[in-house]
Amino acid sequence: MTRMPYAATVRTRNSMHPDHRSLLILNVLGGIAVLGSYVIGIATHPETSSQVWGGVPESIRPLYTVNMFLAAAGYFAFSFFVFFRLDPDRARLPGNRGFRAFHVLYALILIPSALWMPLTFAMIDAPSAGLWAAIRLVLFLVGLGSLGLIAAITTVRPADAPIAWGIAIAGAIPFAIQTALLDALVWPAYFPA
Repeated sequence: MTRMPYAATVRTRNSMHPDHRSLLILNVLGGIAVLGSYVIGIATHPETSSQVWGGVPESIRPLYTVNMFLAAAGYFAFSFFVFFRLDPDRARLPGNRGFRAFHVLYALILIPSALWMPLTFAMIDAPSAGLWAAIRLVLFLVGLGSLGLIAAITTVRPADAPIAWGIAIAGAIPFAIQTALLDALVWPAYFPA
């Protein structure tokens, strides 16, 4: 495993590495897009918003709800690690990729996530094979991005941040369960396509 010093030892407290800054911008804009798509979708489809669950049985919906909160907390946990415990100049990910690979992984999560709700409401309004394929694709991409994050985080490990690293891995697991298992595999199995 690659060991690297804590990012703050490389930069002063008042500066941010350009790669951290661009990743932060991606997260802010992507987060606004994801949350905005949910707010707009539910606000413009109040009569069909419950149909977003598809055919997911009531018996497993509590599992979804609990894991959604764990996944959201996990997102903040692994993002804290990426932003505050990794030095972009020294981080090496699988395949000898640099820190910018995190940009790709976050984009794989955020961009398709922002498309899921509009595509799902379009599918509810006017079902089609093309919309269903697009929904499956965006869910697959988000799951792929979350699994990629687990691989990336387990590969890079700062020598002086083992607790943050462990918390990041612990946070990435429910996030991957949510995106790669529940959203990408279980939800489509029950959705009346």
